[in-house]
Amino acid sequence: MLPWVVRRTRLPLLSSRCVDCGSESATTGEGRFRVNANGKLLDVWLLVRCVSCDRTGKVPVHERAPVRSFDPAELHGYRVNDPELVASRLLDPLLARRNRFTLDWTGAWRLEAPSPRLDAAWPVQVEVVFEDPVPVRPDRLIAQGLGLSRSEVLRRIKSEISLRRPTSTGFTFTVLPGG
Repeated sequence: MLPWVVRRTRLPLLSSRCVDCGSESATTGEGRFRVNANGKLLDVWLLVRCVSCDRTGKVPVHERAPVRSFDPAELHGYRVNDPELVASRLLDPLLARRNRFTLDWTGAWRLEAPSPRLDAAWPVQVEVVFEDPVPVRPDRLIAQGLGLSRSEVLRRIKSEISLRRPTSTGFTFTVLPGG
């Protein structure tokens, strides 16, 4: 079985309208949080920047949360702008839904796929693993990995999942010999 891995190369862009210029894309840049204390309550925002006009905006992560409700390691991560914490908050579907943004993964991932040996016995089985929840259509991913057209992928690939519906979870497929 051949292992394929879908890896994130950078954080995805946020698809969210800018209040100044109306652009639809924003970025987290290097990933920074703003932590604001108000008595014993904390506000935590993820700072984002419009890709068109450079305006800085805030995505609320926690609002008016008691300081005691935070794990000390998590609170430290917010204060030092921990890159893993930035990524986990940005990729959190609940945060995206609550703040009405979607993620644009265009150019933010790569496929690491060893080329199948042409002298290998057919059929060839491939296991695809996702390190991050990158939504991709399996037919496009397989076409890219094998260098086939999408119509040939639909003809030669057998899988338990729909090849035309985006997925961000691992799956396996079988490549049948061409004919």
